[in-house]
Amino acid sequence: VQLVESGGGLVQAGGSLRLSCAASGFAFEDWAMGWFRQAPGKEREFVAAISWSGGNTYYADSVKGRFTISRDNAKNTVYLQMNSLKPEDTAVYYCAADPTDTIVVVTLYIYWGQGTQVTVSS
Repeated sequence: VQLVESGGGLVQAGGSLRLSCAASGFAFEDWAMGWFRQAPGKEREFVAAISWSGGNTYYADSVKGRFTISRDNAKNTVYLQMNSLKPEDTAVYYCAADPTDTIVVVTLYIYWGQGTQVTVSS
């Protein structure tokens, strides 16, 4: 199983980035997918999640209206479009896979990527 994130980088406040997570080694189309982030000195936190079909999405209050999660099951890839970025969005962003399609329970995400760094300058 592999989850490989990409698309991170350095951006000015107000800018945008699009993260991608390419999955392999499991039935991607049957699993919910989520994005999480961890800032220095802080615990990992939930950002967004999407059901296996893409029909249901959930967002942390801190990113609602600015971030959009989507998936392409034909490409085994999940995306996170991040707009209106703020310095407090600076973190390592991880994608993860949940086989139960429950989405909102962090402990049910059993596969994790290595993360991609997002840095937002003020």
